[in-house]
Amino acid sequence: QVQLVESGGGLVQAGGSLRLSCAASGRTFSTYAMGWFRQAPGKEREFVACISTSGRATNGADSIKGRFTISRDNAKNMAYLQMNSLKPEDTAVYYCAARSSLYGSSRTYEYDYWGQGTQVTVSS
Repeated sequence: QVQLVESGGGLVQAGGSLRLSCAASGRTFSTYAMGWFRQAPGKEREFVACISTSGRATNGADSIKGRFTISRDNAKNMAYLQMNSLKPEDTAVYYCAARSSLYGSSRTYEYDYWGQGTQVTVSS
């Protein structure tokens, strides 16, 4: 069992930055690939980025490439999403998720555990 708690969301102006954190419980964090997803009002949950168990392999949606960076610290049971050059269309609830696999995935149904989400609002 893994429990995930996101933090770091908030209100920011367009062009600004935020760093989301995901704290994981349990001693097996390093055996889970991690992913970040987001869901805007009235829209489906969409993939943002994922990272392998080792942290060496990452992948991201085209919409965030060059602006967002996913990382993890297995010693601290933490995953992060650094978001730069934020745009109003990045406004959403952001969720971290854990997948019992070496590598992450862009598919929501392939993740085993989810956090409760953190709101990110980007004003124009």
